[in-house]
Amino acid sequence: MYKNKKIFVLGMGRSGVAVSKFLSTQNQILLTDISCENTELINELENLGINVIITKHQKELINENFDLLIKNPGIRPDNQVVLKAKELNIPVINEVEVSYNYLPEDVTIVGITGSNGKTTTTYLTYEILKMAGLPVHAGGNLGVAVCSMLDKIKEKDILVLEISSHQLLDLDKFKTNISAFTNLSEVHIDHFGTYENYKNNKLNIFKHHTDKDIAIINDKDEEVLEITKNIPSAKYYFGNTDCFIKDDKIWHRNEEVCHLNDIRIKGNHNYENVMCAILIAKQFDVSNETIREALANFAGVEHRIEFVNRTNDREFYNDSKATNNKSTIMALNAFDNPIILLLGGLDRGQTFDELTDHMTNVKEVVCYGETKENIKTYCEANNIKVTVVETLEEAVKAAYNLSEKGDTILLSPACASWDQFPSFEKRGEEFKRVVESLSQE
Repeated sequence: MYKNKKIFVLGMGRSGVAVSKFLSTQNQILLTDISCENTELINELENLGINVIITKHQKELINENFDLLIKNPGIRPDNQVVLKAKELNIPVINEVEVSYNYLPEDVTIVGITGSNGKTTTTYLTYEILKMAGLPVHAGGNLGVAVCSMLDKIKEKDILVLEISSHQLLDLDKFKTNISAFTNLSEVHIDHFGTYENYKNNKLNIFKHHTDKDIAIINDKDEEVLEITKNIPSAKYYFGNTDCFIKDDKIWHRNEEVCHLNDIRIKGNHNYENVMCAILIAKQFDVSNETIREALANFAGVEHRIEFVNRTNDREFYNDSKATNNKSTIMALNAFDNPIILLLGGLDRGQTFDELTDHMTNVKEVVCYGETKENIKTYCEANNIKVTVVETLEEAVKAAYNLSEKGDTILLSPACASWDQFPSFEKRGEEFKRVVESLSQE
C-alpha cells in the first residue's frame, strides 16, 4: 500500500492519469509529460491536488526527495528521468504493480501476453467466463487501467488482464495465477534494444510462479516452447497437445469442443486465440456448451480485422492494430479475394520482406506516412504495384479509386501509428471515418 509518499508519475497516458487519480488522496503526486493540450484534464487533475507539470525538461524535476517513480509503459527504459531515478535509488514501477498491491485476497489473476493475439484472447476469455456466470473483470493493456477497476473487484473474483511487454518491464511483487503466452515475433526492438531482451522480458508473465500456478502455452511456436521450458508452472499446451484442431473441429484432449463453423471470428490466427481461451476456461470447469455459445456470439475486437463497410461491392476492413509484419501476415491470410493493402506509419527502420510470401492476393499496395519510401522500395524490388501518398485519408481514397468490384480494401499497416496518430485506435477511427465518407458520396 502507498500512503504519505512523494510520487513522481512519468507520462500522462491512460495509466499515468488513472494511477495519479487513484493515489492522490493519500500521497503527494507530481505528474509530468512533455506535452498535453487537454486543459480540461489538467484542471481536473489539479483540482484533485495533483501537481501537473508539462515540460521537456522532466529530468530536472526528479530528485532524491521522491519515494517512487511510476512510469507509463510506453516510455523507454533508457529515458533520462528513469535513469536518473535509478541513480538516486528511487524504485521504478508501473500502474499494474501499484494496483496489484490493492487487490482483495483470493482474486484469481489471469495474465495474457504475446506478440500478437493477446487482446482478442483476453476479450474472448472474459466473454466465455462471463457467459459461464463467473465473477470476472477484464482490463490491463486493453485500455482499462487496473486501478480504475479496483472499486468493482471483490474477493474470489477473476481478473483477466492483457499484459504487454512494456507493462512486464517494471514489476516487483505482481504475480498471476494463470499466465497465457500466445506467440512470439520480432517486435518492439526499439524499446528493448535486442530481440533477446524482448523475449526474456516476456518471461516476466510467469514471475513468482510455482508448480501450483498454471501456464497456457502455444506449442506450435518453437520460440515460445524454448524460452518456457524451464518455468516451474504446471503447463498446458494449445496448438498440438491439450487443445488442437482435427477434422475442422477444436478438441480439448479427447472431447470435441466445437466445430470451426461455430466460431464467428475467422482465420487460423483467431483459431489459435480461441484454443488459448478454451484452455483458460477449462481451468474454471466451463462447459463446452457455454464455450460454443460464447464463440458463436463473439464478433471480435475493434481495430483487429474489423469489418467496416461494404461500398459499391468493395469491402473495407480495419486492422489498425497490426503494428508489425506478423500481424499483417495474419490479416493477409484471412482473405482469399483480391486485396488492396494500406501499409505505413512510424519508421522504425523495419523491413517488410516477411510479407512477400503472403502477398499473393495483393493487387496493389498504397503506402503512406514515414515509412512510405521504404515500402515503395520494397514493393518495387518484389514487382508489387505501389501507390505513394502522404496521409491515411489520401491512402483510403486512392485505394478506393484503384479498386474493382469484389476487392477487399485492407488497412493492415505493419507499422506503429505514432508518425501521424497518438494511437492505433485513433488511426483506426480515422480509417473508418474516411470509409464512411466514401459511402455517402
